[in-house]
Amino acid sequence: MRRTAFLGLSAALLAGCVAGPPVRVNVPVPVECRAKEPERPVMPTESLRLGVDVDRWISAAQAELLLRDGYEAELVAALATCTAPLMPRR
Repeated sequence: MRRTAFLGLSAALLAGCVAGPPVRVNVPVPVECRAKEPERPVMPTESLRLGVDVDRWISAAQAELLLRDGYEAELVAALATCTAPLMPRR
């Protein structure tokens, strides 16, 4: 008798869990970043030999600053691509 009552109560409780409508839960899922890392350019000051005059060194350093700015902008763009939120599919 007790066992029958316990089974009936258990079945009623389990049936109550199934009767509710399904609930959608949004969970963030990690996604692999597929942005390519830009190639590092050859810097002009790296190819200078020792004892080069100041004028050549200064012009190479100025050119290197421009190259580094462009390379940094490419790195920032790749990072922004990887950290941007994903748009949900419809």
